[in-house]
Amino acid sequence: MKTKLLFVMNRLTCGGAEKSLISLLETIDYDRYEVDLFLFKHEGLFLNKLPEQVHLLPEPPNYKYFDMPIKQALRGLLGQGSFRLAWYRLMLGLMMKTENNIALIEQKVWKYISRAVVRLNREYDAAIGFQEKNPVYFCVDNVKAKRKIGWIHTDYNKLGIDPDMEQKYFGGLDYIVTVSDPLVQILKSMFPQLDGKMKCIHNIISAGVIRKMSLEPADFMREERDSSVSIISVGRLAEVKGLEITLDAVEILVNKGYPVKWYLIGEGNYKEPLEQGIKQKGLEDKVTLLGLKENPYPYIRESDIFIQTSRYEGRSISIEEAKILGKPIVITNFDTAGNHIEHEQTGLIAGMNAESVAAHLERLINEEQTRRKFTDNLRKEPLDGEKEIEKFYRLVQTV
Repeated sequence: MKTKLLFVMNRLTCGGAEKSLISLLETIDYDRYEVDLFLFKHEGLFLNKLPEQVHLLPEPPNYKYFDMPIKQALRGLLGQGSFRLAWYRLMLGLMMKTENNIALIEQKVWKYISRAVVRLNREYDAAIGFQEKNPVYFCVDNVKAKRKIGWIHTDYNKLGIDPDMEQKYFGGLDYIVTVSDPLVQILKSMFPQLDGKMKCIHNIISAGVIRKMSLEPADFMREERDSSVSIISVGRLAEVKGLEITLDAVEILVNKGYPVKWYLIGEGNYKEPLEQGIKQKGLEDKVTLLGLKENPYPYIRESDIFIQTSRYEGRSISIEEAKILGKPIVITNFDTAGNHIEHEQTGLIAGMNAESVAAHLERLINEEQTRRKFTDNLRKEPLDGEKEIEKFYRLVQTV
Protein backbone atom coordinates (compact mmCIF):
# COMPACT_ATOMS: atom_id res chain seq x y z
CA MET A 1 0.00 0.00 0.00
CA LYS A 2 1.30 3.42 -0.93
CA THR A 3 2.08 6.06 1.68
CA LYS A 4 -0.46 8.90 1.41
CA LEU A 5 1.11 12.37 1.41
CA LEU A 6 -0.47 15.82 1.43
CA PHE A 7 1.43 18.98 0.52
CA VAL A 8 -0.05 22.38 1.38
CA MET A 9 1.07 25.59 -0.34
CA ASN A 10 -0.35 29.08 -0.87
CA ARG A 11 -0.10 29.03 -4.67
CA LEU A 12 2.50 28.18 -7.31
CA THR A 13 3.85 31.59 -8.25
CA CYS A 14 7.44 32.04 -9.34
CA GLY A 15 9.30 31.92 -6.03
CA GLY A 16 12.01 29.88 -4.38
CA ALA A 17 9.71 27.83 -2.13
CA GLU A 18 7.38 27.10 -5.04
CA LYS A 19 10.26 26.03 -7.26
CA SER A 20 11.58 23.86 -4.45
CA LEU A 21 8.21 22.13 -4.13
CA ILE A 22 8.05 21.41 -7.86
CA SER A 23 11.57 19.94 -7.76
CA LEU A 24 10.62 17.71 -4.83
CA LEU A 25 7.41 16.56 -6.54
CA GLU A 26 9.41 15.74 -9.68
CA THR A 27 11.76 13.57 -7.60
CA ILE A 28 9.30 11.55 -5.48
CA ASP A 29 8.94 7.84 -6.25
CA TYR A 30 5.26 7.49 -7.17
CA ASP A 31 5.44 3.72 -7.01
CA ARG A 32 5.75 4.18 -3.24
CA TYR A 33 3.85 7.42 -2.60
CA GLU A 34 0.39 8.77 -3.40
CA VAL A 35 0.44 12.59 -3.38
CA ASP A 36 -2.31 15.19 -2.95
CA LEU A 37 -1.64 18.92 -3.22
CA PHE A 38 -3.79 21.59 -1.57
CA LEU A 39 -3.36 25.16 -2.84
CA PHE A 40 -5.21 28.12 -1.38
CA LYS A 41 -5.34 29.52 -4.91
CA HIS A 42 -4.91 27.63 -8.17
CA GLU A 43 -2.61 30.11 -9.81
CA GLY A 44 1.03 30.64 -10.67
CA LEU A 45 3.61 29.99 -13.34
CA PHE A 46 4.42 26.55 -11.95
CA LEU A 47 0.89 25.13 -12.07
CA ASN A 48 1.59 23.51 -15.44
CA LYS A 49 4.80 22.00 -14.01
CA LEU A 50 3.00 19.66 -11.64
CA PRO A 51 3.80 16.00 -12.32
CA GLU A 52 0.78 14.16 -13.69
CA GLN A 53 0.80 11.80 -10.69
CA VAL A 54 0.01 14.65 -8.28
CA HIS A 55 -3.69 15.01 -7.43
CA LEU A 56 -4.58 18.70 -7.13
CA LEU A 57 -7.38 19.15 -4.61
CA PRO A 58 -10.20 21.64 -5.27
CA GLU A 59 -9.52 25.27 -4.46
CA PRO A 60 -11.32 26.41 -1.28
CA PRO A 61 -14.19 28.49 -2.72
CA ASN A 62 -14.27 31.26 -0.10
CA TYR A 63 -10.53 31.90 0.24
CA LYS A 64 -10.59 34.16 -2.83
CA TYR A 65 -12.50 36.78 -0.83
CA PHE A 66 -9.50 37.17 1.47
CA ASP A 67 -7.23 37.75 -1.51
CA MET A 68 -9.15 40.44 -3.41
CA PRO A 69 -9.90 44.16 -2.82
CA ILE A 70 -12.09 44.61 0.25
CA LYS A 71 -15.02 46.33 -1.48
CA GLN A 72 -15.25 43.61 -4.11
CA ALA A 73 -14.96 40.93 -1.42
CA LEU A 74 -17.68 42.43 0.77
CA ARG A 75 -20.05 42.78 -2.19
CA GLY A 76 -19.55 39.13 -3.09
CA LEU A 77 -19.89 37.79 0.46
CA LEU A 78 -22.90 39.92 1.38
CA GLY A 79 -24.51 39.06 -1.95
CA GLN A 80 -24.38 35.35 -1.13
CA GLY A 81 -25.49 35.90 2.46
CA SER A 82 -22.13 35.02 4.06
CA PHE A 83 -22.40 37.65 6.78
CA ARG A 84 -19.93 36.03 9.17
CA LEU A 85 -17.24 35.72 6.47
CA ALA A 86 -17.94 39.34 5.46
CA TRP A 87 -17.21 40.35 9.06
CA TYR A 88 -13.95 38.34 9.03
CA ARG A 89 -12.94 39.97 5.74
CA LEU A 90 -13.66 43.39 7.22
CA MET A 91 -11.40 42.54 10.17
CA LEU A 92 -8.60 41.68 7.74
CA GLY A 93 -9.08 45.01 5.96
CA LEU A 94 -8.92 46.96 9.23
CA MET A 95 -5.83 45.06 10.31
CA MET A 96 -4.01 45.86 7.06
CA LYS A 97 -4.64 49.56 7.71
CA THR A 98 -3.14 49.45 11.21
CA GLU A 99 -0.33 46.89 10.86
CA ASN A 100 2.61 47.23 8.48
CA ASN A 101 4.32 43.88 9.11
CA ILE A 102 2.93 41.43 6.54
CA ALA A 103 4.14 38.43 8.56
CA LEU A 104 2.23 39.60 11.64
CA ILE A 105 -0.89 40.21 9.55
CA GLU A 106 -0.71 36.66 8.18
CA GLN A 107 -0.41 35.31 11.70
CA LYS A 108 -3.27 37.34 13.12
CA VAL A 109 -5.78 36.79 10.32
CA TRP A 110 -5.40 33.03 10.19
CA LYS A 111 -8.18 32.68 12.78
CA TYR A 112 -10.49 34.36 10.24
CA ILE A 113 -9.15 32.66 7.11
CA SER A 114 -9.37 29.24 8.75
CA ARG A 115 -13.16 29.63 8.84
CA ALA A 116 -13.19 30.21 5.09
CA VAL A 117 -11.33 27.03 4.18
CA VAL A 118 -12.66 23.53 4.65
CA ARG A 119 -11.29 20.83 6.89
CA LEU A 120 -10.08 17.94 4.73
CA ASN A 121 -11.92 14.66 5.26
CA ARG A 122 -9.21 12.29 4.10
CA GLU A 123 -6.60 11.07 6.57
CA TYR A 124 -2.97 11.11 5.42
CA ASP A 125 0.14 9.31 6.54
CA ALA A 126 1.99 12.63 6.43
CA ALA A 127 0.90 16.23 5.81
CA ILE A 128 3.51 18.80 4.86
CA GLY A 129 2.92 22.54 5.14
CA PHE A 130 5.54 23.48 2.58
CA GLN A 131 5.83 27.15 3.49
CA GLU A 132 5.84 29.12 6.71
CA LYS A 133 2.64 30.52 8.26
CA ASN A 134 -0.68 29.67 6.49
CA PRO A 135 0.32 26.27 5.00
CA VAL A 136 1.66 25.19 8.40
CA TYR A 137 -1.39 26.53 10.25
CA PHE A 138 -3.68 24.70 7.82
CA CYS A 139 -1.88 21.39 8.39
CA VAL A 140 -2.21 21.73 12.16
CA ASP A 141 -5.85 22.93 12.25
CA ASN A 142 -7.53 21.46 9.17
CA VAL A 143 -5.83 18.16 8.35
CA LYS A 144 -5.91 14.67 9.86
CA ALA A 145 -2.50 13.02 9.50
CA LYS A 146 -0.37 10.55 11.40
CA ARG A 147 2.59 12.86 10.97
CA LYS A 148 2.68 16.63 10.40
CA ILE A 149 5.66 18.52 9.04
CA GLY A 150 6.27 22.25 8.63
CA TRP A 151 8.77 23.41 5.98
CA ILE A 152 10.51 26.73 6.62
CA HIS A 153 12.34 28.50 3.77
CA THR A 154 13.29 31.82 5.33
CA ASP A 155 15.20 33.43 8.19
CA TYR A 156 12.69 33.73 11.04
CA ASN A 157 14.87 36.33 12.74
CA LYS A 158 13.99 38.75 9.93
CA LEU A 159 10.22 38.24 9.81
CA GLY A 160 9.19 40.09 12.95
CA ILE A 161 6.64 37.41 13.81
CA ASP A 162 4.87 36.78 17.10
CA PRO A 163 6.91 33.85 18.46
CA ASP A 164 4.16 32.79 20.89
CA MET A 165 1.71 32.06 18.07
CA GLU A 166 4.38 30.27 16.09
CA GLN A 167 5.29 28.26 19.16
CA LYS A 168 1.68 27.08 19.42
CA TYR A 169 1.59 25.80 15.83
CA PHE A 170 5.12 24.43 15.84
CA GLY A 171 4.05 22.45 18.89
CA GLY A 172 1.43 20.72 16.72
CA LEU A 173 4.07 19.47 14.28
CA ASP A 174 6.13 16.30 14.46
CA TYR A 175 9.01 17.83 12.54
CA ILE A 176 10.10 21.32 11.53
CA VAL A 177 12.21 21.18 8.39
CA THR A 178 14.32 24.02 7.08
CA VAL A 179 16.65 24.28 4.13
CA SER A 180 20.08 25.05 5.59
CA ASP A 181 22.06 24.39 8.76
CA PRO A 182 22.26 28.10 9.71
CA LEU A 183 18.46 28.31 9.53
CA VAL A 184 18.18 25.28 11.81
CA GLN A 185 20.36 27.09 14.36
CA ILE A 186 18.22 30.24 14.08
CA LEU A 187 15.04 28.24 14.75
CA LYS A 188 16.66 26.42 17.66
CA SER A 189 17.68 29.72 19.22
CA MET A 190 14.13 31.08 18.86
CA PHE A 191 12.33 27.87 19.94
CA PRO A 192 14.82 25.96 22.12
CA GLN A 193 12.12 23.74 23.64
CA LEU A 194 11.42 22.34 20.15
CA ASP A 195 15.06 21.54 19.43
CA GLY A 196 14.39 17.83 18.87
CA LYS A 197 11.91 18.52 16.06
CA MET A 198 14.31 20.52 13.89
CA LYS A 199 15.67 18.92 10.71
CA CYS A 200 17.63 20.19 7.71
CA ILE A 201 16.79 19.07 4.17
CA HIS A 202 18.45 21.08 1.42
CA ASN A 203 16.45 22.09 -1.62
CA ILE A 204 16.28 19.19 -4.04
CA ILE A 205 17.42 20.38 -7.45
CA SER A 206 17.88 18.24 -10.55
CA ALA A 207 21.18 19.37 -12.08
CA GLY A 208 20.62 17.25 -15.18
CA VAL A 209 17.22 18.83 -15.89
CA ILE A 210 18.57 22.36 -15.36
CA ARG A 211 21.52 21.81 -17.69
CA LYS A 212 19.28 20.30 -20.35
CA MET A 213 16.73 23.14 -20.12
CA SER A 214 19.52 25.72 -20.28
CA LEU A 215 20.30 24.64 -23.86
CA GLU A 216 17.04 26.11 -25.15
CA PRO A 217 17.38 29.47 -26.99
CA ALA A 218 17.79 32.80 -25.22
CA ASP A 219 18.25 34.86 -28.37
CA PHE A 220 17.38 38.14 -26.69
CA MET A 221 20.61 38.11 -24.69
CA ARG A 222 22.81 36.37 -27.22
CA GLU A 223 22.39 39.26 -29.67
CA GLU A 224 24.16 41.63 -27.27
CA ARG A 225 26.60 39.30 -25.60
CA ASP A 226 29.64 40.24 -27.72
CA SER A 227 29.37 43.97 -27.05
CA SER A 228 28.56 44.07 -23.34
CA VAL A 229 29.02 42.33 -20.00
CA SER A 230 25.70 40.72 -19.09
CA ILE A 231 24.76 40.52 -15.41
CA ILE A 232 21.64 38.58 -14.42
CA SER A 233 19.39 38.27 -11.38
CA VAL A 234 16.52 35.81 -10.93
CA GLY A 235 13.84 36.05 -8.26
CA ARG A 236 10.98 38.07 -6.82
CA LEU A 237 11.10 41.80 -7.33
CA ALA A 238 10.82 42.50 -3.60
CA GLU A 239 12.44 44.92 -1.19
CA VAL A 240 14.19 42.11 0.70
CA LYS A 241 16.09 41.24 -2.48
CA GLY A 242 18.05 44.51 -2.27
CA LEU A 243 17.55 45.29 -5.96
CA GLU A 244 18.30 48.99 -5.49
CA ILE A 245 21.79 47.98 -4.31
CA THR A 246 22.44 46.26 -7.63
CA LEU A 247 20.91 49.20 -9.52
CA ASP A 248 23.22 51.66 -7.75
CA ALA A 249 26.20 49.38 -8.42
CA VAL A 250 25.31 49.22 -12.14
CA GLU A 251 25.16 53.03 -12.20
CA ILE A 252 28.66 53.19 -10.67
CA LEU A 253 30.02 50.82 -13.33
CA VAL A 254 28.30 52.68 -16.17
CA ASN A 255 29.75 55.97 -14.93
CA LYS A 256 33.19 54.33 -14.99
CA GLY A 257 32.66 53.40 -18.63
CA TYR A 258 31.99 49.67 -18.30
CA PRO A 259 29.61 48.30 -21.00
CA VAL A 260 27.38 46.43 -18.56
CA LYS A 261 23.79 45.26 -19.03
CA TRP A 262 21.70 44.04 -16.11
CA TYR A 263 18.84 41.62 -16.79
CA LEU A 264 16.20 40.71 -14.20
CA ILE A 265 13.88 37.71 -14.38
CA GLY A 266 10.89 37.86 -12.04
CA GLU A 267 7.87 39.86 -10.93
CA GLY A 268 6.83 41.42 -7.65
CA ASN A 269 5.59 44.47 -5.79
CA TYR A 270 8.96 46.24 -6.04
CA LYS A 271 8.69 46.49 -9.82
CA GLU A 272 7.31 50.04 -9.88
CA PRO A 273 9.93 51.56 -7.50
CA LEU A 274 12.61 49.75 -9.49
CA GLU A 275 11.31 51.13 -12.79
CA GLN A 276 11.27 54.63 -11.28
CA GLY A 277 14.86 54.24 -10.13
CA ILE A 278 15.95 53.04 -13.57
CA LYS A 279 14.32 56.06 -15.18
CA GLN A 280 15.73 58.55 -12.66
CA LYS A 281 19.25 57.24 -13.26
CA GLY A 282 18.82 57.22 -17.04
CA LEU A 283 19.64 53.52 -17.22
CA GLU A 284 16.77 52.42 -19.46
CA ASP A 285 19.22 51.00 -22.03
CA LYS A 286 21.34 49.30 -19.34
CA VAL A 287 18.67 47.51 -17.30
CA THR A 288 16.05 45.14 -18.74
CA LEU A 289 13.16 43.67 -16.79
CA LEU A 290 12.41 40.38 -18.52
CA GLY A 291 9.39 39.49 -16.36
CA LEU A 292 8.61 35.89 -15.48
CA LYS A 293 10.27 33.19 -17.56
CA GLU A 294 9.01 29.63 -17.43
CA ASN A 295 12.55 28.55 -18.24
CA PRO A 296 15.12 31.04 -16.88
CA TYR A 297 18.10 28.73 -17.39
CA PRO A 298 19.09 29.75 -20.95
CA TYR A 299 19.29 33.35 -19.74
CA ILE A 300 21.52 32.37 -16.83
CA ARG A 301 23.72 30.29 -19.16
CA GLU A 302 24.08 33.15 -21.64
CA SER A 303 24.98 35.70 -18.94
CA ASP A 304 28.49 36.51 -17.78
CA ILE A 305 27.86 37.10 -14.06
CA PHE A 306 25.05 36.13 -11.67
CA ILE A 307 24.25 38.64 -8.93
CA GLN A 308 21.98 38.55 -5.89
CA THR A 309 22.11 41.44 -3.42
CA SER A 310 19.56 40.13 -0.93
CA ARG A 311 19.18 41.49 2.57
CA TYR A 312 18.48 37.97 3.80
CA GLU A 313 17.98 34.51 2.33
CA GLY A 314 17.08 31.07 3.58
CA ARG A 315 18.55 28.80 0.95
CA SER A 316 18.32 30.53 -2.41
CA ILE A 317 17.40 28.18 -5.23
CA SER A 318 18.40 30.78 -7.83
CA ILE A 319 21.94 30.86 -6.47
CA GLU A 320 22.06 27.05 -6.47
CA GLU A 321 20.90 27.00 -10.10
CA ALA A 322 23.55 29.56 -11.09
CA LYS A 323 26.13 27.34 -9.40
CA ILE A 324 24.93 24.30 -11.36
CA LEU A 325 25.38 26.31 -14.56
CA GLY A 326 28.89 27.36 -13.51
CA LYS A 327 28.27 31.11 -13.40
CA PRO A 328 30.65 33.47 -11.55
CA ILE A 329 28.54 34.78 -8.66
CA VAL A 330 28.42 37.94 -6.57
CA ILE A 331 26.17 38.02 -3.50
CA THR A 332 25.87 40.29 -0.49
CA ASN A 333 26.93 39.29 3.01
CA PHE A 334 23.49 38.32 4.35
CA ASP A 335 23.58 36.02 7.37
CA THR A 336 23.59 32.73 5.42
CA ALA A 337 25.82 33.92 2.55
CA GLY A 338 28.68 31.61 3.52
CA ASN A 339 26.29 28.68 3.29
CA HIS A 340 25.64 29.52 -0.37
CA ILE A 341 29.12 30.11 -1.77
CA GLU A 342 32.70 29.99 -0.55
CA HIS A 343 34.22 33.45 -0.85
CA GLU A 344 37.14 33.56 -3.32
CA GLN A 345 36.55 29.92 -4.29
CA THR A 346 33.10 29.67 -5.85
CA GLY A 347 32.14 33.36 -5.91
CA LEU A 348 32.49 36.70 -4.16
CA ILE A 349 30.63 37.96 -1.09
CA ALA A 350 30.30 41.75 -1.12
CA GLY A 351 29.24 44.17 1.58
CA MET A 352 25.60 45.22 1.79
CA ASN A 353 26.21 48.42 -0.17
CA ALA A 354 26.49 49.52 -3.80
CA GLU A 355 30.16 50.54 -3.61
CA SER A 356 31.28 47.10 -2.43
CA VAL A 357 29.04 45.31 -4.94
CA ALA A 358 30.35 47.49 -7.78
CA ALA A 359 33.95 46.79 -6.75
CA HIS A 360 33.38 43.03 -6.75
CA LEU A 361 31.61 43.16 -10.11
CA GLU A 362 34.44 45.27 -11.52
CA ARG A 363 36.93 42.70 -10.35
CA LEU A 364 35.07 39.85 -12.08
CA ILE A 365 34.75 41.91 -15.27
CA ASN A 366 38.50 42.54 -15.34
CA GLU A 367 39.80 39.18 -14.07
CA GLU A 368 39.03 36.44 -16.57
CA GLN A 369 41.22 34.02 -14.64
CA THR A 370 39.15 34.51 -11.48
CA ARG A 371 35.92 33.91 -13.40
CA ARG A 372 37.38 30.73 -14.87
CA LYS A 373 38.53 29.54 -11.43
CA PHE A 374 35.05 29.98 -9.96
CA THR A 375 33.45 28.12 -12.87
CA ASP A 376 35.92 25.24 -12.58
CA ASN A 377 35.40 24.96 -8.82
CA LEU A 378 31.62 25.02 -9.17
CA ARG A 379 31.72 22.17 -11.65
CA LYS A 380 33.60 20.07 -9.08
CA GLU A 381 31.06 20.65 -6.31
CA PRO A 382 29.13 17.50 -5.31
CA LEU A 383 25.34 17.47 -5.74
CA ASP A 384 23.41 15.83 -2.93
CA GLY A 385 19.85 15.60 -4.27
CA GLU A 386 19.69 11.81 -3.83
CA LYS A 387 20.77 12.07 -0.20
CA GLU A 388 18.20 14.80 0.49
CA ILE A 389 15.25 12.86 -0.93
CA GLU A 390 16.18 9.90 1.29
CA LYS A 391 16.03 12.25 4.30
CA PHE A 392 12.53 13.24 3.21
CA TYR A 393 11.43 9.62 2.85
CA ARG A 394 12.60 8.85 6.38
CA LEU A 395 10.60 11.77 7.80
CA VAL A 396 7.29 10.84 6.15
CA GLN A 397 7.50 7.09 6.76
CA THR A 398 5.12 6.30 9.62
CA VAL A 399 5.61 2.52 9.81
